[in-house]
Amino acid sequence: MIRSPNLLRRGLVGMAALVGSAAMAAPNALPAGELPAAVRTALNRAQLPADALVAYITELGPPRGVPRLTHRAQQPVNPASLMKLYTTGAALELLGPAWTWPTPVLTTGQLVDGVLQGDLIIQGRGDPTLVIERLWLLLREVRQRGIHEVRGDIVLDGSAFVLNGADAGDPADFDGERFRPYNVRPDALLLNHKSITLRFVPEPSRGVARVSTDVNLAGVQIDTAVPLVSGGCGDWRGSLKPAFDEPGRIRLTGLYPVSCGEKTWPVAYAEPSSYNVRLIAESWHELGGQLAGSVRNGPTPHGALPLFEATSPPLAAVVRDINKFSNNVMAQQLFLSLGLIPSGALPMPAAAAIPTAGDTSTPPTPAGSTADAARELLRAQVRTRAGCPDAEFSIDNGSGLSRQSRSSARCLGVWLQALWASPVMPELMSSLPLTGIDGTARRPGRDWGAALGRAHLKTGSLRDSMGLAGYVLGQSGRRYAFVAIVNHPSAGAARPVLDALVQWAADDAER
Repeated sequence: MIRSPNLLRRGLVGMAALVGSAAMAAPNALPAGELPAAVRTALNRAQLPADALVAYITELGPPRGVPRLTHRAQQPVNPASLMKLYTTGAALELLGPAWTWPTPVLTTGQLVDGVLQGDLIIQGRGDPTLVIERLWLLLREVRQRGIHEVRGDIVLDGSAFVLNGADAGDPADFDGERFRPYNVRPDALLLNHKSITLRFVPEPSRGVARVSTDVNLAGVQIDTAVPLVSGGCGDWRGSLKPAFDEPGRIRLTGLYPVSCGEKTWPVAYAEPSSYNVRLIAESWHELGGQLAGSVRNGPTPHGALPLFEATSPPLAAVVRDINKFSNNVMAQQLFLSLGLIPSGALPMPAAAAIPTAGDTSTPPTPAGSTADAARELLRAQVRTRAGCPDAEFSIDNGSGLSRQSRSSARCLGVWLQALWASPVMPELMSSLPLTGIDGTARRPGRDWGAALGRAHLKTGSLRDSMGLAGYVLGQSGRRYAFVAIVNHPSAGAARPVLDALVQWAADDAER
């Protein structure tokens, strides 16, 4: 359910007072601005200045006192993917962990002997989980409802999100990597993340690697084999010499090293505007459906009647995918979905926030731009729950894939404290990677030391930003809100610095 702002505000007043109080120091607390010796050593080895790091570590639960560590904690920095903690935390509190996205399927005309004498409409409302398996189930449900042929068109309505300016930019705008799936732009009807996954299976007896894909797109040819070559795996993607820029063809003009074994390569499709049309056309055909008209993008026709409604997994499961694997496009879908909540609609029943069953109209956008409305809502939520001034918090697209997002370590730390005291704490905490065990915290090369398996930490990294934030369980049994971010042109060298700080937080036995 959507929770009252008064209820959400309740824990903030006491928390702010305790955070600002110097009445009780945490065990092994350091004076403000001071860093543990191991962290200073790691900074020196990485050739990073101490002022590249911001950090805030404080004990959770009563009794609270001064933070255990603060270092430039009120300085706003780019938090990279740690920004997802704001988006997912706010969504869990405002919508509730059981909330789901609807995807209405509607029709015009009469159904006679399996033939729909009109249009079939699929209306997107932001569901980030419409991957090929769920799309196949949706289309199969259409068939099970008795529709075998559509005499009109299949209409794909993605008009629920209204995006302008930079929010509607090109996938290459962020870093020039338009074919990277993390750069896929959000869409109210986001099908299979507008990507294709290539699978390479070596067949030495034939001297080739067989190439297959997770989806087929109408009118798109993909090379089905590539010659094998001996030698190390190395830069196997580069050796394939791919050409992804033709909407009608994916070319692989190089070689595939046999030593690589089976590999997969997710690629964003070259022409995002036609992806849904091509995927639906081919998928409907593969299921045996017939179509007299065409598949096209467009608004829901007036007078369309509901046929059924596909439903996403619950929000808690989606948040887990977003945070465990730092999925940018899913985070942006969730962020924009918050922008569909009408202004002044809180508190209200969750079902009323975004129109659901039986409502054939697309949700209104309160402020003209869905992204602007989402930013306004999230700023208000963070200000209410964590007391963050505008100077310490600025949100762009909700995912952290941005050069404009800003947060101080203190702001994010107090936000994590507020969420710890929230009814949705278990869902948020379990969505964070467990150090050395799963998600992005399982990647090799991290030295978690005493914190191995004892911390739930969201990771964040961009070209010039690297950070960790979440919750650390100390060896004493105390648990801490933890935030550490490095902003520097050499931020890629900061992992040992962050790891040393996590180890220090976990190694809290009193001496």
